Amino acid sequence: MLQPRIPVNPLPTGKPIPLPQSTSDVEPAAPAPAPMPVVPARTAVQLTPGSALALAAGGGAVVLVVGAVLVSMLLAVAITGVSVALIAVVLRLLVRDMQKGR
Repeated sequence: MLQPRIPVNPLPTGKPIPLPQSTSDVEPAAPAPAPMPVVPARTAVQLTPGSALALAAGGGAVVLVVGAVLVSMLLAVAITGVSVALIAVVLRLLVRDMQKGR
């Protein structure tokens, strides 16, 4: 009664084989699912001369902005380094003068 009924198919064809209906208490098979809708392939992006020019101009602007930010950061680090070096020289001179007793 609770034993599974497995159909035997020596050569698979892709078609389902119905189970034998030996008793009347077997429920009817569920209907086959609807086929999946066909999705069209994506189309390639076509650039017009105007959009290609706008894309190139936008890319150039991004490069210029990023370059300006990096140069300003480098300049800030260089100025900070020079100011720290000058402070070190001044402090060294002050300490030397204090040790000599002037």
